Formats: sequence, C-alpha cells, structure tokens
Amino acid sequence: MAFIVLTQQNEYIMNEQENINYERIAKAIAHIKDNFKEQPSLDEIAEQVHLSPYHFQRMFKEWAGVTPKQFLKYTSVQHAKSLLKETNATLFDTAMETGLSGPSRLHDLFISIEGMTPGEYKNDGENLTINYSYAQSPFGLVTIASTPKGLCHIAFIDDEEKGLYELKQQFPRATYHQRVDQTQVNALMIFANDWSQIPKIKLHLKGSDFQIKVWESLLKIPKGQLSTYGAIAKEIEQPKASRAVGTAIGNNPIAYLIPCHRVIQSSGQLGGYRWHPTRKTAIIGWESAQTQ
Repeated sequence: MAFIVLTQQNEYIMNEQENINYERIAKAIAHIKDNFKEQPSLDEIAEQVHLSPYHFQRMFKEWAGVTPKQFLKYTSVQHAKSLLKETNATLFDTAMETGLSGPSRLHDLFISIEGMTPGEYKNDGENLTINYSYAQSPFGLVTIASTPKGLCHIAFIDDEEKGLYELKQQFPRATYHQRVDQTQVNALMIFANDWSQIPKIKLHLKGSDFQIKVWESLLKIPKGQLSTYGAIAKEIEQPKASRAVGTAIGNNPIAYLIPCHRVIQSSGQLGGYRWHPTRKTAIIGWESAQTQ
C-alpha cells in the first residue's frame, strides 16, 4: 500500500482517503484499547466507526495485515506483559541477538546520529538552513525536516500550520524552505515493510549528550518488540535514571524512526506518547502484526 507519492515537481500528493481511513482505524483502536478486557466483537467495533462489519474488517486487514480480532490480541496489556516476560532481565541482549541479522529493527549500522554543535544548540539553529515538507504515513500526516547534515525532525501532526509552528519552536532562528530533499525521501521509506533497499540515514539532532545516548539506545529495540524505561536506563549504564530516561524519550524529535513508541511501563501498561497514546497503540499493534 503506497502512502507517499512523489511528483516530478518534488511535491508530495496527500492521499486524503488514507488519512480518513487512519482516523477510522484510530477510533476503532481507541475503542479496543478502552474495552479490551471485554473482548469487543467485530460488530461492536465496526459500529463505533459507522461501517458494516464486512467493510470494516476488510479495511482493517488492508491497513494492519491482520483481522481486528488478531489485532486486539497484539495491542492488549497481556501482549505487552508477555513480551516483557519473554525477554525478562536480558531484554537488550535478546534484542541484539535476534535483530542484528534481519531487516526488522533499526540499529547503529543503519542510522547514525550527529549531535548539533554547542553553537548550533545554544543559538537555536541560527545559521542553519532547514528544508521541510509534509507527507502521509500509515499513522497520519507528518512534518519532516532536514539540514544539510541530516534529518532533524519528524512529527505526527493534525494540520500543516501547527506542524510548522512546532518545528520552528525547536529551531526559532533557523532559515526555512518548504522543499523535499533526498534525505526526507530516504527517511519516509521507513514506513515500507522491506527496509533492505533503504539507504543509510543520518540524523542531525538537537539534544544533550544524555538525550542522544537515550535516543541511540532506542534504535536497538527490534520492530515488534518492546522495552521499558528501566531497561533503557540500565542499557545506558544509569540504572537509577528511569525518570530522566522517560523525559528524554518524551523529547524525542524523530517520530517512528527513533522508536520511542516501543518503550512502555514495567507494569505492561503502554503509557503515554508525545503524539497521542492511541497512535502509540496503533503503531505497536501494526508492527506486531507485520512481524508475525
């Protein structure tokens, strides 16, 4: 299923129907999340999005690759708990062992992170030129931005104006051009199922040394797997810094590509998400379905 179309004029054509479908799916997922203990039926979920059970199931399977019933299993708290139980205390060791040889995870061989210089950090992006554009993803509209050194921003947004405002809050003194470049095109390929043809992606991030270390650790979590704030703290050798890790994860500037959505609470609860908990649930379930 194609979510992004690049014209000869290097402009993205927004597929409005895909956005409408995602909104329907998101509403259905929110209902599943709120009522998973009651195991809602197909008819009940379809009614929430004003579709017939037949059309809803077909749309859902096209989007997630599985039926709503299977997706319910993937997104329940029990699924999260089972993943944690399987990995136990050696979560990252397991991740490293199982993810290195396949295309199912982002890792340091695929993405490199370059922190901004102290001057760039301090001066809010002064002398930086930033290209930005908008694109549709499986999880809604995104703003994506890049500097000459690499990708600096991906965010799920409700509308373009608000998305640009949030980007400019990060780099208030930068120079902006609405322009698609190759860095953005390469990064958007991450929403495809086959990553084997994606060029290496370089990130150019504004963050403290601690934040960048946390974001790098997130890249080691395989697609379809989950981690916890405590496990991330141990991974960066600061086991008492779970709260600070949570703050750094909440400030992640690169949605989906740096997979902060794969970090949940140690209780198995999915927890919050910068771009809305329902979207987090959708992404976790979608990735779980894709890797089955």
